[in-house]
Amino acid sequence: MNRRKLTLMLAAAAVARPPAARAQEKTMRAIGVLSVLSPEASESRLAAFRQALSEAGYVEGQSFAMDYRWAEGNYGQLSAFATELVGRKVDLIVTGGPPAARAAKDATSTIPVVFVTGADPVAAGLVVSLARPGGNLTGIAILAGELAPKRLELLAELVPTAKTIALLINPNNATDAGVAKEVEEAARTKGFLLQIVKAASQTEIDAVFAALGEAHAGALLVSPDSFFTSRREQITALALRARIPTIYRDRQSVIAGGLISYGINIAAAYRQAGIYAGRILKGAKPADLAVQQPTEFELVINLKTAKALGLTVPPSILARADEVIE
Repeated sequence: MNRRKLTLMLAAAAVARPPAARAQEKTMRAIGVLSVLSPEASESRLAAFRQALSEAGYVEGQSFAMDYRWAEGNYGQLSAFATELVGRKVDLIVTGGPPAARAAKDATSTIPVVFVTGADPVAAGLVVSLARPGGNLTGIAILAGELAPKRLELLAELVPTAKTIALLINPNNATDAGVAKEVEEAARTKGFLLQIVKAASQTEIDAVFAALGEAHAGALLVSPDSFFTSRREQITALALRARIPTIYRDRQSVIAGGLISYGINIAAAYRQAGIYAGRILKGAKPADLAVQQPTEFELVINLKTAKALGLTVPPSILARADEVIE
């Protein structure tokens, strides 16, 4: 059999295969990851995301590949990273943090985007409504800012002698302005003097803690900003060195040496994002998948850090704690 005849036979065989068989040839899907964090800070989150995908039948390296873009706290890179992922024609983009979700929305109106965001996705213009997102975005709204007043209450209970409480925000994150407003109202109601401090870089974080130490701030609330999450080791170490009782949004900061946290289980939110990603890869439309909101929150306390700060944790907090690190 000559080469020309063999080539024609192979081409005919390919055409003769049923559509379903040809569709199975494209088994490897591409998922873009657009994150404001570093790979290390995102490890537990993405592990939960992959686990949910595996339960839906998608296994990394076999049926899907991840294409990562890490901003590592530099929000200015997100737009370019989102454009890169769109140019690579990924099948889906998963984002973490309000700035990343906005960058993805600005970059594409067709590629499905699953977000995990601490901002109100309707107010931020990401979706039309929570029940019917209406576009190519859906995901999980983790109520990070709305919980800030509750964190203030916990600080007041933990450090009753504090007269001045500081709030650390990122001036580059528009969502933090809303957080500051809510905390200001709560502080006024409780009779606290609120000191708002700002940082958007590693050196500015150092400067903030130096200033807080000189001002004798009684306690500190760290806003649920993704840049601060990426700098959790730096912040927890500085808080301990300056002997400032500090509350965070996520348990990972407490594991890293922080004093206390109150918020949702971030890994659980990413697991839900993975469930949504699996459904979308199987044909569901983001417009039809309601934005999910967590209903369970966790309180984590580090007794070793409390002891180092000379604090006695009230029994009322210990009784409510979901996890106590000793």
